[in-house]
Amino acid sequence: MKAFPLSLALAAAIGTGAAGAANPQVVFETTAGDIRIELFQDDAPVTVENFLGYVDDGFYRGTIFHRVIPDFVIQGGGFTAGLERKPTREPIVNEADNGRLNERGTLSMARTRDPDSATSQFFVNLSDNAFLDHGERDFGYAVFARVIDGMAVVDRIAAGETGRRNGMADVPVDPVVVEAARRVDGD
Repeated sequence: MKAFPLSLALAAAIGTGAAGAANPQVVFETTAGDIRIELFQDDAPVTVENFLGYVDDGFYRGTIFHRVIPDFVIQGGGFTAGLERKPTREPIVNEADNGRLNERGTLSMARTRDPDSATSQFFVNLSDNAFLDHGERDFGYAVFARVIDGMAVVDRIAAGETGRRNGMADVPVDPVVVEAARRVDGD
């Protein structure tokens, strides 16, 4: 009888990260469907803390995926449906040297040419984009999460028609709006 509880404890420990806790998860509820992501807390702690701060503050509600390039990325987290830029916190340090790769379904932080300029914007890789990895170009783009449910939604967003709007290219003609972004338990 005593082996049963021990085996349950071992099974639970195997399903968690090195620190003994499951990686945080977030669901984006969008007008195109839900996207569930797992955050790589141990590999990108600064980035994950920053991202979860925006999630917890409700920052992503009402933002859109404003840049959609088929076979490359969908990018969001910074603009309203009217393409107004939302004010952000200070930029964070780039954690692209964490060993994670810009593979299909992973999320990375968007930034300017300055490696340490990421704030709230992120992108989902639609393909394996090795040229965005650390060591492939300047410093690279920090992978901090992956889609664990909802890649079909991501692909639907990527398949939408885009155009130019307010001086920006690759903007979806029919905006995909984030209705909510919230933490969820890892099931």
